[in-house]
Amino acid sequence: MQTNNSAASKQTPCDLLIRADVIVTQNDTRDVIRNAGVAVSDGIILAVGTYADLDALYVPASRLDMAGKMLMPGLVNGHTHLPMTLFRGFADDLPLMEWLEDHIWPVEFQLTEEMLKIGAKIGCAELIRTGCTAFLNGYFNEHVTGDTASSAGLRAVLGEGFFHFPSPMYPTAEDCWKTLRALAARYEGASRIRTAITPHAAFTVNPDELKTSFALAEELDVPWQIHLAESPAETAVCLEKHGKRPVELLRDLDLLTSRTTLHHCVDVTDEEIAAIAEGKTKVVHNPASNLKLCSGMAPVQKMVDAGVTVGLGTDGASSNNQLNMFRDMALAALIGKVKSNHASAVNAQTALDMATRGSAACLGWPELGRIEKGCPADIIALELSSPNLMPAYDCVSHAVYAATGMEVCMTMVAGEILYMYGEYKTMDISGLKKEAEKASRWVFSKSKK
Repeated sequence: MQTNNSAASKQTPCDLLIRADVIVTQNDTRDVIRNAGVAVSDGIILAVGTYADLDALYVPASRLDMAGKMLMPGLVNGHTHLPMTLFRGFADDLPLMEWLEDHIWPVEFQLTEEMLKIGAKIGCAELIRTGCTAFLNGYFNEHVTGDTASSAGLRAVLGEGFFHFPSPMYPTAEDCWKTLRALAARYEGASRIRTAITPHAAFTVNPDELKTSFALAEELDVPWQIHLAESPAETAVCLEKHGKRPVELLRDLDLLTSRTTLHHCVDVTDEEIAAIAEGKTKVVHNPASNLKLCSGMAPVQKMVDAGVTVGLGTDGASSNNQLNMFRDMALAALIGKVKSNHASAVNAQTALDMATRGSAACLGWPELGRIEKGCPADIIALELSSPNLMPAYDCVSHAVYAATGMEVCMTMVAGEILYMYGEYKTMDISGLKKEAEKASRWVFSKSKK
């Protein structure tokens, strides 16, 4: 009896002890642990190891039995426009510039905060259902998306988008600066919401405005993100306007820095990849969107080989039709092989790294995307009894090539369960369906169709 009391006195209290068949940690050594456990307190991971070891070390306030499940870090969406779920299936099968100028922008210019909120709620629900716990956003009235994501329990980095020409919110780019400062102040100290500076692209924002906005990012100490080299058509416009290719333009403006995240980088040369790597600039790959808009295939393996940090994003649901990071992981790996003409290119571990650690770096939130001591307890569980995950030889391979996202049975952020076995804990899904129907009628009423 004395021995038992002595052993118990050495145990450490924790809020939650999770048990699972396997954990894909995504730590520095990419450990995969069987018969595993995770101890959590105050939303932070205290320890990861075998369940037997952790059960001997910790006294949890509650336990979560995920027997028959595989735990992974919550996926991180490195590039999206969450409220654009409003345009899912609205203007399909069109090239980038026609899609933007003739269909998307005319309706976007009329968006209301009510419609933005509905779109953001739909997006949050889809991210939660498919195991994404954090995202880097770019859109208008970003406080709407921020408040919606906060209510849903997700993490978000918000970027208020601006152009050189009049937008839905601002007559000029400079008119956006006050909003950017207010947005940063609104979420100062928030645990799950941060901000970024988000010029749209090198062909829609003037060089002086790019420089000024970057100075603001430095002042606020936030990431600076921009669409860049998304397609040969964009390159042609940039050459016509500035006499330089997109990457060349940013390099000459001293904007290829470790603060910078570039979205797409489809039309880039070897020399431009080297410049991106030299600047420690990060890139977010968006394979589904690039394929759908026929923008091309980004040379991802070349970027990885050059030492570029590459994340993964879905882009908006209007140019992807899904916000499902599992699908984009598979696409990234598959088209990476075709682009490199080698079956080993963009292998499963590389694709998973992009969707977790890589995207987390692109958000400026590097402690995300891993199940590791001291990191936030942003964890998802996949049901291993799904036939498409049998037999389980290689969990990383299954996560990238076999999983669809529908195997996700639990989504947790900071130790808080947002979704479990079909039940949303922080969102009213039945009410959201009615809101979505209302939004579709509004979009069609404002379109050219």
